[in-house]
Amino acid sequence: MAPVRPSLKAFLATARKALASPPTQTSAPLTFVLGNESADLDSLCSAVILAYFRSQIPPHTLHIPLSHLPRADLALRPELNAVLRPAGLTNDDLLTLSDLPGPETLGPENTRWLLVDHNAPTGELAARFMSSQDSLIGCIDHHADEGKIPQDVSSRSGGGPRVIEKSGSCMSLVVDHCRSTWEKLSSSSSSSQDIEIDAQVAHLALGPILIDTTNLTSKDKTTERDISAVKFAESMIAAPILTLSTNSHESNNNKGPYSRSEYFDQITHLKEEIKSLSYRDLLRKDYKQWTEGPLTLGTCVIMRGFSYLLQEIGPKEEFLDAIQKWKDEQGLDLVAVMTVSKQEGEFTRELLVWAFGETAIRVARQFVDDFGGKLGLERWNKGSGELDLDDGQEGQGWRMCWRQRGVESSRKQVAPMLRDAINKAGSKL
Repeated sequence: MAPVRPSLKAFLATARKALASPPTQTSAPLTFVLGNESADLDSLCSAVILAYFRSQIPPHTLHIPLSHLPRADLALRPELNAVLRPAGLTNDDLLTLSDLPGPETLGPENTRWLLVDHNAPTGELAARFMSSQDSLIGCIDHHADEGKIPQDVSSRSGGGPRVIEKSGSCMSLVVDHCRSTWEKLSSSSSSSQDIEIDAQVAHLALGPILIDTTNLTSKDKTTERDISAVKFAESMIAAPILTLSTNSHESNNNKGPYSRSEYFDQITHLKEEIKSLSYRDLLRKDYKQWTEGPLTLGTCVIMRGFSYLLQEIGPKEEFLDAIQKWKDEQGLDLVAVMTVSKQEGEFTRELLVWAFGETAIRVARQFVDDFGGKLGLERWNKGSGELDLDDGQEGQGWRMCWRQRGVESSRKQVAPMLRDAINKAGSKL
């Protein structure tokens, strides 16, 4: 008789119980699966899916998926609810930084870390737990390889996967890695409960892939891995509910409640609904930070354009004041705010870079010189200069805003460009 397969909800409850148990009750280090600091849909869901399936294979080590954000910040992500709901989950089921025991209870010697949607430790968790490479047991990621995960990690005792490959969504790599395990679990039982579990897992996997590839229509992002992952995940939704079109990447929704387009539209609508958020909320909702040498860079992605923000969220002065306060709160030298939106039906990217201090200003100018042409940077709002600051006012730094014609470059490309400019400036100090 096949062992009882846990639902995602039951699995997360088990993980929560293990995390809350005193160290005296655990015989081995806790194994965490951790997404990146932006804690977007891809990172949050990939951590859950990867931990779920890694826990099902020998030696059945429990992997605890940890959302890389405080619990209160889950409320900033209404699109997450659209993906959790058909997976039988709510925000309360997820484990966050707020659930992590303090250093007096949980030390680095009691943990191991499998990274997903990034391949280099960052932030406070890195300083607290990952100062030694021995604590890192692998990664699955679609960003540039930063060389922090040992090449031989998979061959080490207790080692996990080391997958760093191109894809529109990290979840596609996770699905590919877990596919054989998923197929084996699915084929071991055809009970109605297991069929429902497959559908729940599939919905959780599909959400971020569809969002990251614009429903598999983005020519710049969509790869064969993404297409394959979507088709496989959709095959795990019961056949009477779903059929696939033979002449396109689109699902035929005449057979039941699942429709790829409707699912994508529902998530997108919630992701773009930001009117209730403050500027501070928007800056921290999808945020990543790096320290390179003497400078710290913070990057924020907002799912609406600057014109919309100034009209619907608050005036220019309020926007700029929020950035300055965020800069002070995070200890930043450079702030990059990137927007993604559709303007008059056209997919649009915008970029604002604000540099504080002489070295950071030199970096910002270096970035423009080196990458402005590649990114297709054009002065924002027809060169109005409304958001620019180029006269070196004392204490205000240097600030420039552009429309980015090179829409194929997301933060995944722009952040490394900024970091490269920092390192180039640092070499001249």
